[in-house]
Amino acid sequence: MEQCCEAKTSELAALRLRQGRVLATVLAVNAAMFCIEFGAGLLSGSTALLADSLDMLGDSLVYGFSLFVLHRSLTWRARAALAKGLIMAVFGLGVLIEAALSIHSGVPPRVPAMAAIGTLALLANAFCFFLLWRHRADDINLRSTWLCSRNDLIANGAVLVAAALVAWSGSLWPDLIVGAGIAVLFLRTASSVLRESVTELARARNDALEGAG
Repeated sequence: MEQCCEAKTSELAALRLRQGRVLATVLAVNAAMFCIEFGAGLLSGSTALLADSLDMLGDSLVYGFSLFVLHRSLTWRARAALAKGLIMAVFGLGVLIEAALSIHSGVPPRVPAMAAIGTLALLANAFCFFLLWRHRADDINLRSTWLCSRNDLIANGAVLVAAALVAWSGSLWPDLIVGAGIAVLFLRTASSVLRESVTELARARNDALEGAG
């Protein structure tokens, strides 16, 4: 029995080590891509690129939270998921506001920059998605992190579609619509993560009360 418990403890420690390495890698990739994509979004005048860059920044914060709670209790992991949901909600609302303000400019973004940076972001997020795939069912912490990565791929693909439509139409509306769409995706995912984290917090609180009793 003792040997069985020791084996399970060793397996859990090895799992946490692998999770930590994966999270550190995707954190570095997202932080670097935020700097690249945000600068390109400003230079090209693309709302969609700016929205996607804020997504990268939000993910960097999310992965940082995930690393912080990796070796902590279920309650801490649920709190981190709650913080992630709030971050995604804030960024989603921010992108919607930015898109509304951009309507007044009337200037379409530079398509070559949108296409090039959008492709780079897609490749970077595909790499992160591949790393996180095997850990998506480990716990709520890693599941919410994987959901962020999945949404990134959808957003990157939408940016490329917007670049093609802007090039074809000469209008800024495809860029604005994609930016708003990314924001809606943020808000939907944030709602899902918030519901799960509240449920996990309630469960952890009940377990603590039962243990105390």
